[in-house]
Amino acid sequence: MEWKETYEIFPIMVDDSTNLRTVNFYLVKTDQSLVLVDAGIHNEDFMNALHKTLYENGFSVEDIAEIILTHNHYDHVGLVNPITEKHPIPVFAHEEAIPRLKRDRAFMEMRVEFYMKLYKEMGCGEAGDKRVAFLRESIEKNRNQSIHADINPIGSSQLGFEVLHVPGHAPDQIALYNEANQEMIAGDLIIDHISSNALVEPDHSGERLPTLIQHKKSLEKIRNLNLKQIYPGHGVLIKEPKVLIDRRLGGIERKAEKFKNLIREGISTGNGLAKSYYKKIYAKQFSLVMSEIIGHLDYLEANEQIKKEMKNGVWHYSVKE
Repeated sequence: MEWKETYEIFPIMVDDSTNLRTVNFYLVKTDQSLVLVDAGIHNEDFMNALHKTLYENGFSVEDIAEIILTHNHYDHVGLVNPITEKHPIPVFAHEEAIPRLKRDRAFMEMRVEFYMKLYKEMGCGEAGDKRVAFLRESIEKNRNQSIHADINPIGSSQLGFEVLHVPGHAPDQIALYNEANQEMIAGDLIIDHISSNALVEPDHSGERLPTLIQHKKSLEKIRNLNLKQIYPGHGVLIKEPKVLIDRRLGGIERKAEKFKNLIREGISTGNGLAKSYYKKIYAKQFSLVMSEIIGHLDYLEANEQIKKEMKNGVWHYSVKE
């Protein structure tokens, strides 16, 4: 990989109306080929942005040799089908992404059962039932969003970048790291203006992944690298990665301490913590809020700061004194 220093990255940043600010994806031109890293959202604005960036740099869609996906979320994979249906090229992702990207029915149904059990055990009641019903309906409603192209499990290197598995935000999330240039394309591992949510997910057998613990380890992994710049999945380029990583790691500890104090005050269930801490946001962003709560509960439990007891089918937490 003697050519790994000779590449150029062309960011494509499309304005987003949410607090994510922009949705970013990237063209990477090496001496060997032109590659698309992530693929935005499936709509005309994103396709126009891709064509504009290609045109301004003397390329066309036909010049793209492959697509690499940092993770399976819809705002990173949207243009894969429209590109590959007209221009068949290889698609690469972590192997954990494949059942999600293909919307494998057995996997998706298992995932719904996972959330049904999880939300019941967290005491979520009607809000949990509503979310599960939405997920169940989405299996059929969104089946046409599956990636049609074959998806190749990515190896340990691609384009002269080291491929790092950095789970937490998603089980399949990867980052592309170039040690020589001290930079990384990092998906949603870290974002400048907002902390990435470690979204609660099952593994392939239906067991809950310790997503916040994974996310923290992933941040610690890249904290130890020679790194000067990160190309994130949203927002501006990150110019001082280690400063931001330390801030995010500290944020995990601070929020865990807040939840522990609420438990000490007598709020014992996941759902109770979510309502107490997030208030109005609870109803608006139920699944994100519950991921945040459950991740921190798992983190506190793993560090032996809290314990839990099952009462009438619901986990109740208490502080270990």
